Amino acid sequence: MAAIYPFTAIVGQERMKRALVLNAVNTRIGGVLIRGERGTAKSTAARALAALLPTVETFSDCRFGCDPNRPTTWCTECREKSTNGDQRKVEMLPTPFVNLPVSATEDRVVGTLDIEKAIQKGERKFEPGVLADANRGLLYIDEVNLLDDHVVDLLLDSAAMGMNIVEREGISFAHPARFILVGTMNPEEGDLRPQLLDRFALSVDIRGIRETYERVLIMERHLAYEEDPEAFREEWLPKEQDLSEQITRARKLLPNVQYSSRNLVDIANLSTSLQVDGHRSDLVILKTARAHAAFEGRQVISGRDIGLAAELAYPHRIKRGPFQQAEISAEELAEKIENLAGASSESESDTDEGGGPTGSEIGEDGDKKKRW
Repeated sequence: MAAIYPFTAIVGQERMKRALVLNAVNTRIGGVLIRGERGTAKSTAARALAALLPTVETFSDCRFGCDPNRPTTWCTECREKSTNGDQRKVEMLPTPFVNLPVSATEDRVVGTLDIEKAIQKGERKFEPGVLADANRGLLYIDEVNLLDDHVVDLLLDSAAMGMNIVEREGISFAHPARFILVGTMNPEEGDLRPQLLDRFALSVDIRGIRETYERVLIMERHLAYEEDPEAFREEWLPKEQDLSEQITRARKLLPNVQYSSRNLVDIANLSTSLQVDGHRSDLVILKTARAHAAFEGRQVISGRDIGLAAELAYPHRIKRGPFQQAEISAEELAEKIENLAGASSESESDTDEGGGPTGSEIGEDGDKKKRW
């Protein structure tokens, strides 16, 4: 098997890379939808992220990758073995990467219970599906807009609950289903229904890079990779390891990241000013802002964290009119975020002599200053 193209070798597309990394830091954010032209490194980035993630500890005999250190999330089989007092071995495995085909059915996704065997022999037999394979890993869906809406709903429900529960004829089976959900699509081939769009926590719209220098750099790196994948990955390995370790440190720091009432007011005001329906965006921004602070090694979120999170949480939630693409442009959104960050910085300066980040750090400049 050829070496995976390194995540840190991907040229540009900083917003997409940020959305993926922050979901890796906090897998409870709720996934990311990447919309863009063909050939813009969408699937490459998803595969590369999975290769970055640390190994996971699990029971050697568990089909669902249960975490030995979190008994409350164990599958039905692990609970029963624990009750029986079975001695079990643990092992370290690579983070799973599962590619869901567009033709996937409900049974293929959630798994199946053998009702006939249960009735005839009184035995419960469960055949795992995609959600079991993806537990504690990354579930990638290419052309998610072409997937059956009902299947997408099941995936999003499981991602939100962190559990997959299958019930048939009074028989039930449950197993953990905690994964990073990454969906990609080309808008030219049709869009998702608004209800499904909103269920994706973050969204990124990407286009092909227009700068000549960066396009040349893309060609040079891909040619080097195609010529000798192993040597190319070896060249980028130090940066890959640095980023992987930074994600691991951020995961440990995340529970200690604090936020203030002022932060919550800023998030609510921004959502209200943009007339965003529902409250999911507010929660997503808070989770993402905390993940960004943890990624940068801080224990308190700032206006800049909120601004960068808002850029990822709002694009697919801004109301659209029947004869226009959106009621607010990307430039107007960036300006509102910048004003928010500026106001937050002033508020932080009043209570902290060290001050806070300036509004000018938000938006594209923020992308350029952050090196992944």
